[in-house]
Amino acid sequence: MPDPEPTQGLSCPNCGGMVPIPEGQTIVVCPFCGLRAHVRGERGLRRFQTPVRVKRESLPQTLKQFLSSNMAIAADASRKAQLSEVFLAYLPFWAYWVRVMGWVFGQKKIRSGKHTRYEAREVKIVEEMTWNGAACDVGEFGVTEVPLTTQALTPFEPERLHEQGMVFEPVGSQTDARSNAAKAVEETIVKRSKLDRIAQVFTRFTRKRFGLVYYPLWVMRYLYRGRVFQVVVDGFSGQVLYGKAPGNTLYRAAMLVGGMALGAAVAVDGGALALYLATQTKGDSAATLFIGCLALFGVGFGIMGVAYRAFRYGEQYEFRSGSKKSLGGIDPGNVLSGVKDLSKWLDQSN
Repeated sequence: MPDPEPTQGLSCPNCGGMVPIPEGQTIVVCPFCGLRAHVRGERGLRRFQTPVRVKRESLPQTLKQFLSSNMAIAADASRKAQLSEVFLAYLPFWAYWVRVMGWVFGQKKIRSGKHTRYEAREVKIVEEMTWNGAACDVGEFGVTEVPLTTQALTPFEPERLHEQGMVFEPVGSQTDARSNAAKAVEETIVKRSKLDRIAQVFTRFTRKRFGLVYYPLWVMRYLYRGRVFQVVVDGFSGQVLYGKAPGNTLYRAAMLVGGMALGAAVAVDGGALALYLATQTKGDSAATLFIGCLALFGVGFGIMGVAYRAFRYGEQYEFRSGSKKSLGGIDPGNVLSGVKDLSKWLDQSN
């Protein structure tokens, strides 16, 4: 592969001659006077690559394990799936390594019986953090970030990577990527503080490193009953990062019937019982039972909604590494969010 075409247009600070800057090079030499200069900017981007440790021969077994890993996948998928295409792709990911020193000032909610108060806190966070994000369009592969933890990164060798598989080039602004990385790190600091109210956040970043990592992904495409599905495997660890599979019809039906029955029992029977007890009780206990009645109604209808979505959208199973497991695209932990807001409003009204 020929050398990348150098960028022309920067003048030498010593003699004024035009200095070529090959892509990825940070130290350049003036061809006229020999002055060495350090270049910063898009052309001085550090580029790395991650080695491939997973062999092609092990991928069929990985596919079978994935197709047998969840009840929502068709029961005969692991037996009837036919592997049609396998190829290695190197995708570029922006990577950011930094040592963070952060101070978060805010308040922590303290509960004592029926009373709640907020206590002032100061949280100090000092640790090494990393961030990475896709540097190209990954819609086809479904992998927006990779687990950059223990991999041994080596300098970028484009000729070698092109010999092994497909190599995608970065698309987008390095400046935007740096901004997204800093924002993600600050959000992580706030989350690690575990404070309920945030007043001020002070951060200091040291030992910052930013670069582009070409990460190996094995892409497997397979046929099941005439339909094409795809699974993406980490070329370093062998873990499935993204995959699609045919849904299990019996599982969808069981989710619908069981979810509707359970939701109706909680909403109707449980809610009616709590409402009856509320009418037979006086004082604060009656208000608590009334709130419990509303909560049961909310939980019951939430369960039915989750069951319906699991049936409606369960024709195709989708897995994404690192995402919360949910039924039909709904996180069951969010079902009570509206009920909590309602309870808070009722407490303030009393």
